[in-house]
Amino acid sequence: MKTRTQASIGAALLALGLAGCADMSPSEKGTVAGAAIGGVAGSAISGGSTLGTVGGAVAGGVIGHEVGKDREGR
Repeated sequence: MKTRTQASIGAALLALGLAGCADMSPSEKGTVAGAAIGGVAGSAISGGSTLGTVGGAVAGGVIGHEVGKDREGR
């Protein structure tokens, strides 16, 4: 039962998160996606340290922003 509840909450949060991106520009979407991916990667690489997670999120956000900005120019 606990797993089912967690999955339902996760699905609801994902749906709300995606709905919040509807009015975002490509650079804003890239920033958010890059920060999320970078945070997960930084956490995995650093063994879960706070500094690694935050550093990965910052680096991912910057890279995602630049990629999104490039897509806006097309």
